[in-house]
Amino acid sequence: MQLDITIAFFILGALATLLKSNVQFPKALYQALTLFLLIAIGLKGGVALAKYGSSALLPQSMWVIAMGLILPLIAFPILRFIGQLNRADSASIAAHYGSVSIGTYAVAVAFLESQHISYEAYFPLFVVLLEIPAIAVGIALAQEKGQQVKWRVLLHEVFCNQSLILLVGALVMGYWGADRIGSITPLFFDLFHGVLALFLLEMGMMAASRIQALKQMGSFILAFGVAMPLIGGFIGCLLGLYLGLSNGGAILLATLGASASYIAVPAAMRVAIPRADHSLSVTYSLAITFPFNVLVGIPTYALFTHWLTT
Repeated sequence: MQLDITIAFFILGALATLLKSNVQFPKALYQALTLFLLIAIGLKGGVALAKYGSSALLPQSMWVIAMGLILPLIAFPILRFIGQLNRADSASIAAHYGSVSIGTYAVAVAFLESQHISYEAYFPLFVVLLEIPAIAVGIALAQEKGQQVKWRVLLHEVFCNQSLILLVGALVMGYWGADRIGSITPLFFDLFHGVLALFLLEMGMMAASRIQALKQMGSFILAFGVAMPLIGGFIGCLLGLYLGLSNGGAILLATLGASASYIAVPAAMRVAIPRADHSLSVTYSLAITFPFNVLVGIPTYALFTHWLTT
């Protein structure tokens, strides 16, 4: 299986940082690329939903939400009792692994397209659905007797965060304007892979910059950051096949199950669990799980899906 050209940009970014090059990626550009990917994925999903949406999506959506509730419940006891982390850190990290990484999803889509593997184009709907359940479970797991949560602030952070607003908004616009979207197709559809390549360049640099932090955290963080994606990917793949999704759909659902949020959930956890070490959560998701999924995980989920269906 050949290395996708977009993945090569991730490796380039990591190497540039490891070699202590003076390559600098403007923060504003990274933010712009993130916004672009969120909108592009939402628009594509909305158009597909208008074309292929049916009543069959309701039970599928319920199962996807259930997966988002189950994954943090699997991660929490591993972190708490094997990793010996405190309750707050365990709950916060578990919430990250129940939610999704929009960057990992974008890489998985690019991988499927490069391999000419078809998939259900309405998948951005599932990306949206998986943003919320894990946050709720993480908050519940972190609660201790007598503790109070600023629910008004938290609900605003959860439902009005950048990822959810742009994904849902673009999904609705794509659905509503599916027959009038041609004027913006050259920007949001045709340039998707190029923008993803630049995004991965920065992600490679960010991941490599956290290697020193990894050295100080011990071996458990590395083991969990690899094992949990495999567990989530296995569950997502089996669920996708059970729901009757195509091979490409099963691979995408495996990727969603395997990914860990580094945008929406960190912001919510800072409000909901302020006593947690949030740099630890981001290191797990960004420095270990994201690179693992991009370089090894997604091809592994594809091979596993192929093995189960042949």
